[in-house]
Amino acid sequence: MSLPSIEPIRDEDLNEFCVFLNANLSQRHTTENWAKAFMHDWGIQKPNNGFLLRDDGRIVGGIGAIYSRHTVHDKPESFCNITSWCVLDEHRSQSMRLAMALTEQPGFHFSDLTPTEVVSRTLQFLKFRPMNEAQTVWPNLIWPFSAISGVRVITDHGALCQVLSPVDAQAYRDHADIPWLNHLAIGQAGNFCHVVWKKCRLKGVSGAFVLSASDAGIFLKHRNSLGSHLLSRHGLLFTRIESRLLPARPKPGIELTGYRNKVYRSDTLAECDISNLYTELVALDI
Repeated sequence: MSLPSIEPIRDEDLNEFCVFLNANLSQRHTTENWAKAFMHDWGIQKPNNGFLLRDDGRIVGGIGAIYSRHTVHDKPESFCNITSWCVLDEHRSQSMRLAMALTEQPGFHFSDLTPTEVVSRTLQFLKFRPMNEAQTVWPNLIWPFSAISGVRVITDHGALCQVLSPVDAQAYRDHADIPWLNHLAIGQAGNFCHVVWKKCRLKGVSGAFVLSASDAGIFLKHRNSLGSHLLSRHGLLFTRIESRLLPARPKPGIELTGYRNKVYRSDTLAECDISNLYTELVALDI
């Protein structure tokens, strides 16, 4: 009996692959939303959308890939974000073939930001490293000193593009059309941080989960002004962010643990350099 074939997922295969994902992985996302997640133009000529496993012409498994090229430490870097790895039970023994087909592609930093426990262990066998899973949370309070110190929170589309650095402005434009993301710039004249956030809940309380802060130092320096904005404009009682993205824990603030580890593989980048942007965490409403 011949082994199932492994094929790259071409754009013309996406609908078929996403029908498979909707039927076998999760019905939370429609076939159309699955497909859109792979179709963003994120600065790179993508080689594929991942790889398919076919048996007698039928999809029996697949592993998705979202590719991007964006700047880290003033240098353009190429990324492959692994997502939507699903193989039917009777072909589960072929899963590693799929993973190796994807991760043996040269020239990429790799990440998986939503792995199951099994996927995480499998990728660590392929020399992926777990990231710090802790999250830092602090309360949002009214902060009346923002205007006095000249700190501004900017949410207008045109103004964002004007105050952000060219790299941050590009990241904003790359994600501005994703409806479940919120964007703002916070800082002072000539020194702004791009913040991407979405609403979340913790023990029934509404807050803001910060997916990305382009400058962690500026973000922490002005966290009180940010919290005041989130509280007064959106009624959100806390700010939450992955601890790996911060240089230090702010006070007051607590650290929550017990989350599943994200994983990555890179010879040159640290875990704090692996952005949640340009991944399934923003391409899908997760």
